[in-house]
Amino acid sequence: MMMTDTLKSNLILGLPNKVDLENKMDDMGWKSKLKIPPKDCRIQTSDVTDRRGNEFEEFCLKRELLMGIFEKGWEKPSPIQEASIPIALSGKDVLARAKNGTGKTGAYCIPVLEQIDPKKDCIQALIIVPTRELALQTSQICIELAKYLEVRVMVTTGGTNLRDDIMRIYQKVQVIIATPGRILDLMEKGVAVMDQCKILVLDEADKLLSQDFKGMLDTVIKKLPKERQILLFSATFPLTVEQFMRKHLRNPYEINLMEELTLKGVTQYYAFVQERQKVHCLNTLFSKLQINQSIIFCNSTQRVELLAKKITELGYSCYYIHAKMAQAHRNRVFHDFRSGLCRNLVCSDLFTRGIDVQAVNVVINFDFPKMAETYLHRIGRSGRFGHLGIAINLITYDDRFSLHRIEQELGTEIKPIPKVIDPELYVAKLDHEELELAK
Repeated sequence: MMMTDTLKSNLILGLPNKVDLENKMDDMGWKSKLKIPPKDCRIQTSDVTDRRGNEFEEFCLKRELLMGIFEKGWEKPSPIQEASIPIALSGKDVLARAKNGTGKTGAYCIPVLEQIDPKKDCIQALIIVPTRELALQTSQICIELAKYLEVRVMVTTGGTNLRDDIMRIYQKVQVIIATPGRILDLMEKGVAVMDQCKILVLDEADKLLSQDFKGMLDTVIKKLPKERQILLFSATFPLTVEQFMRKHLRNPYEINLMEELTLKGVTQYYAFVQERQKVHCLNTLFSKLQINQSIIFCNSTQRVELLAKKITELGYSCYYIHAKMAQAHRNRVFHDFRSGLCRNLVCSDLFTRGIDVQAVNVVINFDFPKMAETYLHRIGRSGRFGHLGIAINLITYDDRFSLHRIEQELGTEIKPIPKVIDPELYVAKLDHEELELAK
């Protein structure tokens, strides 16, 4: 093909040709072509805003991954993302202690997706989480981030059709998000082949290493290659996590962004009530609070259903969810609540682990928990990703010692509920532009 005189001149003089200029313009303008959602102008707390000033572009990520990040509405990396993404990309094991609602899922999904080779039709990364709901939520985030990547992501959990999951794995996937029992089942059947799985992520590791799962992770790890990377995330570090770390992690890089155990931005109150006064007290709270969405916790599945019925009878929209419901029903309830179709959700502790519904600004412990760790995960349902929220605890005479003990263990203060709660503690403020648009 003959060169034009202009192109020859440009090459001699070292000037860019037309194609180079077009590519440069494309490099400069690719972000402007994205469908970026409106900026989130709600007040955020320091555990999300105390950044080092990094940009996602500084992590040297694939452009297709950056496109997914920005279209997700993530403008800048949160502190946990700043701390963990570059280390994870270096191939080191990571042991990260971070609060729920601070961008933890992105902190591991981004480096996982960056390291996947789309040309290899095999499982290259395994993300294990303790509950079906968290698996579905994590897979949704991962799929959204991978929107422009040629990476196939699959979620598999107990309670779904095993044969369907087997067929999907045979269609070749590169990232699997799973609950422990289901992935172990697929491994033992020889369906999920892990000989090229180079990354293992454990989210909510304290729960994964509890008695509920009885050493399943040890069995999973035995089926992985010896040369693999482990990213371990947890809000709390009990002895089981420390023992697991010593056994399986190789000189991990430790990240601790939890100077305090409880989430910043969540104001905590208690109200002393008799058991028979609880529903009346809840009705009063509903009438006085400016609730965007609320989650109400009970200590048993039976009480969940009874309370949901009472709330509906009081005239408020209400869903309920607990572990004894059919999986398909649970999925539908979770999806509809997250979509904003209902304002209030009554649930058991099934819903405490990492579930991200950013519209929730009020959490009510209708039944007060016995364990500090359960309390920590419950109140983390409000104030998601650094936004403000309140937690209100209905305390009976029998709960008084648990209240004091949990305050001591978490090093936090749960205050008596005032007659009037300042809306600025939990109601999102609009910026000037949004106020103008709302007029």
